[in-house]
Amino acid sequence: MEDLLTVRHLSKHFPVYGRMFSRAPVAWIKAVDSVSFAVPRGETLGVVGETGCGKTTTGRAILRLVEPTAGEVLFRGRDILRLPPREMRALRRKMQLIFQDPYSSLNPRLTAREIIAEPLVVHGLAAGPDRARRVKRLMEMVGLPSHHGGHYPHQFSGGERQRIGLARALAVEPELIVCDEPVSALDVSIQAQVLNLFMDLQRELGLTYVFISHDLRVVKHVSDRVAVMYLGRVVETAPAGELYRSPRHPYTQALLSAVPLPDPRLRRARIILEGDVPGAMRIPPGCAFHPRCPLARPRCREEVPPLTEAGDGHLVACLLEGKRAGQPAEVTV
Repeated sequence: MEDLLTVRHLSKHFPVYGRMFSRAPVAWIKAVDSVSFAVPRGETLGVVGETGCGKTTTGRAILRLVEPTAGEVLFRGRDILRLPPREMRALRRKMQLIFQDPYSSLNPRLTAREIIAEPLVVHGLAAGPDRARRVKRLMEMVGLPSHHGGHYPHQFSGGERQRIGLARALAVEPELIVCDEPVSALDVSIQAQVLNLFMDLQRELGLTYVFISHDLRVVKHVSDRVAVMYLGRVVETAPAGELYRSPRHPYTQALLSAVPLPDPRLRRARIILEGDVPGAMRIPPGCAFHPRCPLARPRCREEVPPLTEAGDGHLVACLLEGKRAGQPAEVTV
């Protein structure tokens, strides 16, 4: 299947200045460091990891909401990082973002109808009665009664506000949507409704998602393929079922062992990682995970492991891959 989005060695480093008016940075925060992946058209890539691992920065760098430091972002075969502003503005119609907080991402002074219509106005896609018809159809598409179009964001629930954000993203008929923790602020019962809506719209409209989340159960439900990030790097990527069935990287194994089981009678061996997550300004040499890894060897402190093929569609960044035994069996999430 054709790849709609291809990311190659994407990096975003933020400078740290020692003084207020200093021009020379004294250090760099490596929020995203040489991230690579591909997303076929019509599929969902889940991106997971701990808070601060670079998930959100990766999503924003893909859309050039923050300008990457290095790398390539190929959308339909074109490197969007080298497009001039006018061409990039036209291309933004095809690449949209759904924000984590469904309240702060909406203008409190606009009604739901005006929020959804705004992209149509900005891109000159519809006017007058045609615009009103399209807004009404978008509201119905995401499960909002059209007669609520005159209400303001504070008059909606969290789930309804997220539906407004989704309708706004769909207004310009995108091909790719980056979903940044789109259900983390919602109640569990509402999460299921919104997730099912995302999946229904994907089947109906052929959408491609990059789905960013720290909730491993949500990612398993919606994703075709999953990428696991740690300190700005992808440490493992695999088809969703294979990743949950047989995680290869020690960090992925530890993440999955921490997911609560729905049946209190079941028990799972926990993998307790020692120490704290290092800061992105002082990433350890070699494998960044080695200070917390229970399997670390001396070479892990010196060599940076590349993402290498480990079979069954797995890519793993671990120098010890294939040399360790006792990997956990299938994980129920």
